[in-house]
Amino acid sequence: MSKLFGSIEAGGTKFVCAVGNESLMILESATFPTDKPEETLQKAVDFFKQFEGSLVAIAVGSFGPIDVDINSDTYGFVTTTPKPNWGNFDMIGFLKAQLNLPMFFTTDVNSSAFGEKILAPSLNSLVYFTIGTGIGAGAIQGDTFIGGTSHAEMGHMFVKRHPEDLDFAGSCPFHGDCLEGVAAGPSLEARTGVRGEHISLESNVWDIQAYYIAQAAVSATLTLRPEKIIFGGGVMAQEHMMNRVRKQFSELLNDYVPVPDLTQYLQIPSIENNASATVGNFALAKRQYEINR
Repeated sequence: MSKLFGSIEAGGTKFVCAVGNESLMILESATFPTDKPEETLQKAVDFFKQFEGSLVAIAVGSFGPIDVDINSDTYGFVTTTPKPNWGNFDMIGFLKAQLNLPMFFTTDVNSSAFGEKILAPSLNSLVYFTIGTGIGAGAIQGDTFIGGTSHAEMGHMFVKRHPEDLDFAGSCPFHGDCLEGVAAGPSLEARTGVRGEHISLESNVWDIQAYYIAQAAVSATLTLRPEKIIFGGGVMAQEHMMNRVRKQFSELLNDYVPVPDLTQYLQIPSIENNASATVGNFALAKRQYEINR
């Protein structure tokens, strides 16, 4: 019997569930909006129950913060998220109550980072940022996620304010003007009153946003020295944004340390629609299955 592996990319806006084979190829998937926890997770359970008997493990990459410490009383919980109804919810407990399978639990950005590593096996280290409704980042060295007491929360690092943006208080409910508060998608509308897709490319708000994202890349470069930094998420899906970030990065780093050519060093994901998270989850589920055998 061929073994199947499951992936849940639990995003703040939507859930993407998928089943893949031992070659990490997607065989079937389903996408649905992120609603109340019980309703959303029940849809995930119903999807995976179609594959009972062949499905041997699942990996979950979730929006955060989450508790990934397997020795913690709240392991598997979504913790202090501002997303309504999801705070302190036992996601893995809900899933395991109906799907008696080995499960691996991490952040969505860690799943994406792992997927990018699988897709480029020559890489030993990378950092993956998602710049969308929120901002998160995962870092990987070898086959290990960077983190100690918990997962990284680089989306909430503090950044130097752009001189033309000093009056904007930021939109993060916890920190105001942290990276997420000044550079995530909602910050565009919070500043201008206009949704990002309707803002002219000539507006300087894009350069302001790129200034903050470039700072995150400089910080990651100086603290972790990765071989590559990858930017996913809806904000960075716009080609003009990557060009702006590279330009700002070059000016901010000011040749302090050597980095590869920026067209290779600062990149978008290897595959569209954040499917690197699904590939990463398949690989993590496969690894968890082999550990539990």
